[in-house]
Amino acid sequence: MSGTETAIANLARGEATLRVGGVPLVLRPSFQALVAAEQELGPLFALVERAADGRLALAEMVGLFWHCLAERPEGMTRDRLGEAVAAAGLAHATPVLRVLLGQILSGR
Repeated sequence: MSGTETAIANLARGEATLRVGGVPLVLRPSFQALVAAEQELGPLFALVERAADGRLALAEMVGLFWHCLAERPEGMTRDRLGEAVAAAGLAHATPVLRVLLGQILSGR
């Protein structure tokens, strides 16, 4: 994605936008992305349950975000994404997480 393009999430597809360093990143919970997340993080239903119980670890949230990135900007690493999420705070990341978890539960 070039610096002149704006990432726009398609809510009808269950996408969400996460701003990292002022750059909007589209998170798309595609089948492929969710399978990769599940392989790393375990069953998605258990992930949703942990989130509902307030037991979702920051590393799990960042892992889900990482796998759902529609495009990774040049130089974006998982560590940089994690640092950005931590720096922005959970209040910033929670609405994005809610969209992805809703997509996992409802599907499209």
